[in-house]
Amino acid sequence: MSSMASLGGDLQKTQDRPAGGPQAVLKPLQPGAGHMLPPPPPPVSDDYPAWWDEVWASPLDVRRRIFCNRSLNMGHIKAIGFDMDYTLSQYRPETFEMLAYNLTVNKLINNFNYPKELMDFEFDYRYMMRGLIIDKKRGNILKMDRHKYVKVAFHGFRKLSREERLNTYAHALERTEFDEPDYALIDTLFSLAEAHLFMQIIELMESQPGIMPPKKTFADIYRDVRAAVDLCHRDGSLKRSVAENPGKYIHEDPRLPKLLESLRASGRKLFLATNSLWDYTHVVMNFLISGRTGHDRNFDWLEYFDVVITGCGKPEFFIKKKALFEVHTETGMLYNTDGGTPMVPIGEEDLPAPGFMSSAPGGLGDHEAGAKCRVFQGGFYQDLHKMLDISSGGEVLYVGDHIYGDILRSKKTLGWRTMLVVPELETELEIQAASAGVGAELKTLRQQRDGLEDQIQRLEATIARSRAAGDADEEDLEEVAANLREQRDKVRERHSTLLQEHHERFHKVWGQLLKTGYQNSRFAHQVERFACLYTSHVSNLCFYSPDKSYRGRMDHMAHEEEPAFAEPPACPLPNPRRSFPAAL
Repeated sequence: MSSMASLGGDLQKTQDRPAGGPQAVLKPLQPGAGHMLPPPPPPVSDDYPAWWDEVWASPLDVRRRIFCNRSLNMGHIKAIGFDMDYTLSQYRPETFEMLAYNLTVNKLINNFNYPKELMDFEFDYRYMMRGLIIDKKRGNILKMDRHKYVKVAFHGFRKLSREERLNTYAHALERTEFDEPDYALIDTLFSLAEAHLFMQIIELMESQPGIMPPKKTFADIYRDVRAAVDLCHRDGSLKRSVAENPGKYIHEDPRLPKLLESLRASGRKLFLATNSLWDYTHVVMNFLISGRTGHDRNFDWLEYFDVVITGCGKPEFFIKKKALFEVHTETGMLYNTDGGTPMVPIGEEDLPAPGFMSSAPGGLGDHEAGAKCRVFQGGFYQDLHKMLDISSGGEVLYVGDHIYGDILRSKKTLGWRTMLVVPELETELEIQAASAGVGAELKTLRQQRDGLEDQIQRLEATIARSRAAGDADEEDLEEVAANLREQRDKVRERHSTLLQEHHERFHKVWGQLLKTGYQNSRFAHQVERFACLYTSHVSNLCFYSPDKSYRGRMDHMAHEEEPAFAEPPACPLPNPRRSFPAAL
């Protein structure tokens, strides 16, 4: 069974993307092109110099830019940390997500007694996008704006009508917060394959009643899919396949070693904090740093960091104290670090500082160049602060790809400065550049539409007063109003059609990642709230000096926007014989 709304051949292949440089012209995408995720890291090219090169090119290609929500002076940053999966390591969705999908289907059939018809499913890695929400109770997938207003909803591959959507999510007696346990957030690229599989199973249930195990609710199906995905990670089937051939599943990033070297040379302490365990981290980082695989793997990549923490269990790493173990890198064995930890004295006035209570060793950020760093598992953020001699969360910049796991908690709980990696942003910027004229036309049409509706509403009020007073001019006013309504309907139809076409250029099903209509999407709202910086690739840091001061844009309220001071677009009356009464 295939996706009923497969994007198929409408999508431009990743390898067709323009390599370009700072002066390169963005290659326009064809109308109807879909959302691509994620593109490979920026290419190494003499036409594309980084900040440390002898020749600096300006202006910087928009796809390589780092965007600033909250001003950040890098001169105040003492330590820079990185997540690994989908941050330092960008996976190839056409192979990695397909692998995860197929393994999950096998687990559902063999371990959870799901029908063998699941083997007939065809996975389209381009179908889903981040920022969506799964309604476990109703079996729907939603896209909403920053006000938590549902703008797009699907049940299986059937799009809910406007009436269905409003009756379900807008006209309820109580406001829905769309949180666990009834809802699941698709906030990581790892979740896309399972979300697509969930939609396919719902479609199968609706088209073939009785085919699923008895008494399975939509929530049960989501729970089983999640359990099958977790089983793929726990039994090692996923990571073993990646370890056998990392190049098949992970994009190479030739700029990464030079970037890490330059950051360390600038005096920053570097750390890696990943939820992946040591064995998998060792495989991925060997491939990224030196291209080593199999028996050729070594420990040289540890020279690029001051501390590595694996299995840290984010977001709990930021909020809950857990045992810290040191990893013996040769064998993978864990060593208890609690030996010699001082006893906590009795008496509230004598309680030690958080760093005193940590069992972590201190001064790890001072090891000599070329020395390999120590590796740990688990622990708590206080352990990391002690290792790197960090006294304030504002001295740390953490780079990750997961809003909740990497960015939200580290920002809200610790005050770390944050940078979110959004690989999909590169394609969004390309399509946005190719659609610049469409944006201007949409803005003009909306202003014309608002102006016409305002005139109609004021005219209707005048007609009502004229009718009540028995004014003989009421028929003339009605004629003017009718002509205005006809003009408004034409503008509204053009505006709605153009807006729909514009969003389908980004993704034929879900539209623009960071927008829903004219509002920012829920995902965009979270990016704006919790990410100090955001960019398409971690390697984009190499195009900026480590000491750069990033400056946020000026905030604007509605009354400060340009249209409040500009003349509105002309909306001529269709009936030139009649002017508005002075009361208007």
